[in-house]
Amino acid sequence: MTFREKLQQRAKKNMAPKALKTFTPYDIILSPLLTEKTHTAQEVHKYAFKVHGDANKNDVKQAIEYLYKVHPLKINMVNVPFKGRSQRKLVRADYKKAIITLSDKEKIEIWV
Repeated sequence: MTFREKLQQRAKKNMAPKALKTFTPYDIILSPLLTEKTHTAQEVHKYAFKVHGDANKNDVKQAIEYLYKVHPLKINMVNVPFKGRSQRKLVRADYKKAIITLSDKEKIEIWV
């Protein structure tokens, strides 16, 4: 097997959805993130969602297409770290965030 064939085989493996085999699209997309920063990002067609920790970009893309009937141009994934302090009572758990970029013609209606 040549080096190019190995790269192509690895690319096919990485393109496969991982978490959709065991979860539904409703389990992959947990909730939209509604903050001031994400609200202003919606003006340039970027939407943020809290997603399942085992999900990858391909899982999120298929779940967004199924749930909202839009086609994402780009998906960025961010692991948001644990923000707990021993002396404070406020604790924010860690989670995975997906930032979805849509084309100018498409839009997602998010209600609070």
